[in-house]
Amino acid sequence: MQWKAVLDRFEGDYGVLLCTEQEIEVNLPRQLLPVGIVEGDHLLVQLEIDQESTKAAKERVTRLLDKLINRPDKD
Repeated sequence: MQWKAVLDRFEGDYGVLLCTEQEIEVNLPRQLLPVGIVEGDHLLVQLEIDQESTKAAKERVTRLLDKLINRPDKD
């Protein structure tokens, strides 16, 4: 998924982005914004699912649950 945004302003440690034609406000910490960005700069924002990371996390959780379920009873 990809959309356009403009940096409208800074509020403290956050940049306020106006996203899409509906100008939906999104607050992002400054450290997640490109270095040197100034008010009025336009951004191309893209989000995608990290399939590998998602799969690895599910596998880790499954292994942990299996360990809990199959652990020997403690008296």
